[in-house]
This record gives sequence, C-alpha cells and structure tokens, in this order.
Amino acid sequence: MGSGHTHPAPSAPPRVRRILVVTVVPLFVATVLAAALLWARGGSPQTDGGADVPRHPGTVTRVVSEPCPSVPSVPEGTPRVGDGRCGTVDVRVDDGPTAGQQVRTPVPDGPGAPRVEVGDEVILVELADPTDPTTSNWNIAEHQRGTPMVWLAVVFAAAIVAFGRWRGLAALAGLAASFAILLTFVLPGISAGRSPLLVAVVGAALIMFVVLYLTHGVTAQTSVAVLGTLGSLVLTGVLATIATAATHLTGFGSEDATTLSMFQGDVDLHGLLLAGIIIGSLGVLDDVTVTQAATVTELANANPGLTRLQLYRAATRVGRAHIASTVNTIVLAYAGASLPLLLLLTADSRPIGQILTSEFLAQEIVRSAVATLGLIAAVPLTTGLAAVVSAAGRTNATAATDAPAPRPQPDRSEALAALSSPRTTGSDEPDRTRTAPPSQATDRWPKSNRSTDTAW
Repeated sequence: MGSGHTHPAPSAPPRVRRILVVTVVPLFVATVLAAALLWARGGSPQTDGGADVPRHPGTVTRVVSEPCPSVPSVPEGTPRVGDGRCGTVDVRVDDGPTAGQQVRTPVPDGPGAPRVEVGDEVILVELADPTDPTTSNWNIAEHQRGTPMVWLAVVFAAAIVAFGRWRGLAALAGLAASFAILLTFVLPGISAGRSPLLVAVVGAALIMFVVLYLTHGVTAQTSVAVLGTLGSLVLTGVLATIATAATHLTGFGSEDATTLSMFQGDVDLHGLLLAGIIIGSLGVLDDVTVTQAATVTELANANPGLTRLQLYRAATRVGRAHIASTVNTIVLAYAGASLPLLLLLTADSRPIGQILTSEFLAQEIVRSAVATLGLIAAVPLTTGLAAVVSAAGRTNATAATDAPAPRPQPDRSEALAALSSPRTTGSDEPDRTRTAPPSQATDRWPKSNRSTDTAW
C-alpha cells in the first residue's frame, strides 16, 4: 500500500543484466588472457648487487661522544658532508652466531646517518677487513622498524574494519590483492623487458576487476563503475602517450630512474613513465567512478520520476564538486612526493621558464595534467552509463507502480441512497431536525472537514 522509499533498490531487469554481462565478461576474459601472455615466467632477472653483507639485529648499550679531530679549513660555500658526530657505540648482538656478544662501532655520521641512544634497536653490518680477512669491522646501518610498522599495520586494519565492518574487511582484501598483482605481475613483467605501458594497462585492469567486485559486490552499479574506470584508463593511456611524445620526455626525470638504468639497461624508462601515470591514476579513478554510479542509483531511488537526462544532470553536478576537490588532491599528492625536487628547483638560478620546461619538472606537470584529464573524462562517461542503466532498471517496475489504479465503479443503489439521505449541518454534529437517523446521515454524506472544495 505505502509508496515510501524505505524499500531496497530494485535490481536491474534481466535485459539490462544480460547486456552488462555480455559487455563485462569478455573484457574480464581478455584481461586475464593478456595477463597470462605477459606474465614473466621464471621471475624477474636478478641484478648483481655485490656480495651479501651480513646484517644482525642489536641493541645499543652505551654511547660515548668525543670531540671530532680538527680538519683542514675548506673553502666557503662547500657543502657539509656530515654532522661532525664522533665517538663510539657499544651494541649487543641479539641474533646470529655472535648473539650476546658486545661489539663496538663508530658513531654513525654522514648524510642520513641514524642518531642512536641507549636502548635503541639497530641493524648491524659486519664488514670484513680487505687487508686481513680474519678481522671484521662493525657498523650501524639503520634502526629496526619492524615492530613499529607491525603495530601501525594492526591499528590501520583495526580502524578500517571497525568503521567499515564487512565492507572494510573486503577493502583490506582488495588492498592485499592490489599489492599481490603489482608484486607478482606488474613489476616482474616490466623487469623482464615487457612493454611497461601494456603491462601497466593490463595490471591496472586486473586490479580494477578484482578490487571493485570484491569491495562493492557483483551488482549492476559496480559493473557500471568498472566500465567507466576501464574506459578512463584507456583514455588516460592514450593521452599520456601523446603528451610524453609531444614534450619529448625520456623518462630520465629522476635519480631513481637513472640508477635503475645502470642496473637494468633493458628497461624502457619512457614506457615506465607511462606505466607510472596509469597506475597512479587508477586509485583516484575508481573513487570517482564508484561515487558517480552510486550517486545516480541513489537519485533514481529517491525520485523514480527522474528521466535519464535529469539523472545525468543532477549526478554531474555532484561530479563537478567531486572533481574540483580531487584535482587538487592529485596535484598535492604529486607535489608531496616531489618536495625534495621542488626545493632543489627553487634554489635554481635559471629563469622560471627554463625550470618549468626542464625534464625533472615537466615530467611531474605532464603526469598531473594527464591524470586530471582522465579523471574529468570519467565523470560524464560513468554518469551517462549509470543513468541509462538506472532508468532502464526502473522502466518495468515504475510502469506497474506509477500507472493510475482503475477507478472503482460505485454501486448504483448505494449512490441513490446517499443522494436521498439528509445532509448534516455545517458543524460536526448531525442535524437533529432531520427525520433521518443520525448514523445514516453521517455515514452517507461527507463531513464538513472532508469537503472536496479546493483549500485556500
């Protein structure tokens, strides 16, 4: 009887579900086949990183600071190599053949050297003396970070599950699946010499299928988000290829890329740049597409009378507000990851035009611009698909519920009896001067407060 909106959202009709299945399933099969063809069999090639230096956990038991010996004067403006910390550190070895042994190391000094205090858990490296292989020198490499990171991971997972419940647990499973695909398919495939752009597109599509359906369920709404994300990923890849070719980017825009080229000379750094743009865009794209698909669905459920065009316009207004904040998020994310580079460029004495067009900064600008263009394209694409599916899903359901109910045909004898019965007075009390019984009068004629006249 009631026509409220508390009932669950109607599922898409069989015809719409068949269309989505026929569209999504072949794309998923093609993605799996492409991943199987591009899979790096035998693992990624190992690079010669030198001899394996023994590493042992230890605990600092004593720190002795000493004045550093005087050094010859250096020219003004020469950068300082270290902080000038000198002395010795006693460390108890906690694991390995020398467990329990006290070793003495110099105080760590130099760029990025750890600052140690009594009680700190550190990592020791044992270096053999080249002149006397029977002796070895101990040095502190870094702090142990295993325990704090484990606790941080536990708090992270507990917060997500406590807030999202089963949906949060599914999100954690999706996160684990994303890292598994990156570590077992994307990175080994690029290291094995496969096309980084192709590997990134296939890997991103595989992550998208697994994560979206695992997190949001196998529904028509999720399928719309999948199609919108996949279309935006392909468009982002095309735009990235055109933009990097037009700006003549080589991929040697960072120190990490240059170091990688020395260890693995067969890696296509230009393709690696494109792959980074694709993978970096995926996380923001699925957020926008899922939000737009959910917005259209909620609008359609809240007001079943909205047409496809009205749904599209209303959801696009939400998408504009989302994009306005997300664009800033993308730029700030890239800027935050490149703060050392930006600080280095601000100290550059070259004109601003040369700085902006340099390989280092142009790479970040192209990355941000292409990701933003793909993000903007995701809104109308996903919103249009969701509007079509939502409107189609309501066509058959609303045709039955919104059609006017057939008007009941009154009984002729009851109508004549109502007309011949005396009317009541203007008040709620029946007219006592009439000869008809009050019950008959009140039952056969409407009261004054039920007047059919238009209320002013």
